[in-house]
Amino acid sequence: MACNSCATGKDGQPRGCKNNGTCGTDSCNKLTVFDWLANMSLPNGQEPFKGVEVRFKNGRKQYYKNTENLTLSIGDIVATQAKSGHDVGMVTLTGELVRVQMKRKKIDIEDSENVLKIYRKASQKDIDIWSKSRDKEEPMKVKARQFAIDLNLKMKISDIEYQGDGSKATFYYTAEERVDFRELIKVFAREFRTRIEMRQVGFRQEAARLGGIGSCGRELCCSTWLTDFRSVSTSAARYQQLSLNPLKLAGQCGKLKCCLNYELDAYLDALKDFPKNDAKLYTEKGTAICQKTDIFKGLMWYAYEGEWMNWHVITAEQANEIISKNKKKEKVISLEEYAAEHVLDTKTEFENVVGQDSLTRFDNPKSKKKRKNNRNRNKNRNRNRNQRQNAKKN
Repeated sequence: MACNSCATGKDGQPRGCKNNGTCGTDSCNKLTVFDWLANMSLPNGQEPFKGVEVRFKNGRKQYYKNTENLTLSIGDIVATQAKSGHDVGMVTLTGELVRVQMKRKKIDIEDSENVLKIYRKASQKDIDIWSKSRDKEEPMKVKARQFAIDLNLKMKISDIEYQGDGSKATFYYTAEERVDFRELIKVFAREFRTRIEMRQVGFRQEAARLGGIGSCGRELCCSTWLTDFRSVSTSAARYQQLSLNPLKLAGQCGKLKCCLNYELDAYLDALKDFPKNDAKLYTEKGTAICQKTDIFKGLMWYAYEGEWMNWHVITAEQANEIISKNKKKEKVISLEEYAAEHVLDTKTEFENVVGQDSLTRFDNPKSKKKRKNNRNRNKNRNRNRNQRQNAKKN
């Protein structure tokens, strides 16, 4: 998604709003929610909902209570309550849609421990301190990773987030095993002169925070719109007849791609009409075993035992019919009777539909005979030209 000022120009190139993620419409940020209730007015006598959604670095969002009755809109920079000091973030959602979001996530606005307060709109001093703190994060991450390597800790520090007032730094890290980082915290506190908080995140949460481009060419789902991480198993790839290649099935987080679950239900519904792949077909000619299934066309390929090179294609309905007969201890004559009407013509011919030359025109070398004819033709042309010139001179 992108706001109007970030949209593509007439020449196809992105214009860019130069706001670095602080657009007034908040449409070019991570995990943006479209406020479809923004143009609807409240009934008479009903007070506006006091809950406000505030976004921090890398899509981290929290809900706050507007106890001061501030006039807030999407894109406002606000100073919010923290466990110690204050934090600075940007308003991403206000109004009744916040009530819906909080109800969906089972957050009670009266819970003072989880729903903190909004102090005020951020002043210029708050924004300056916040910007200076953000500028320190990248060089701090380089040093922090080096300290972890020096202490031989099996962990990866993926991101650092400063609190808005610069009083605390949160280090996000991933690790496969339990890590004793007590000595590391002492080194961080001595080097960076601030309060340190270590927070472990999963590999998928790390990819969601950092973002990136997936193999499909689009931004990662987890960093743009996906908020819940459901378990993904290799059976999802088997049902969709995908190659069990971990390099292709794994995302940037190293885990199975979340998109394997998107079309899984449609495949499971389609497979209800298919017999099991391990079901054998008993015929008078022999026993046939399934070799391949085409879910979209509803076809199945079978081969007789001992004749694995010869495949016979039949529909799923015909396979179920044969299996039902086999349960009654009846055998069909052969699969050829069913497969005769499903013979596929695999011969494809190149058709020059757009008037282009053949793509293989440079593959075959030119014949020597043609070269000789061209050479003789050029000699005759030169000889005739010389004769005409001599005739003019005489």
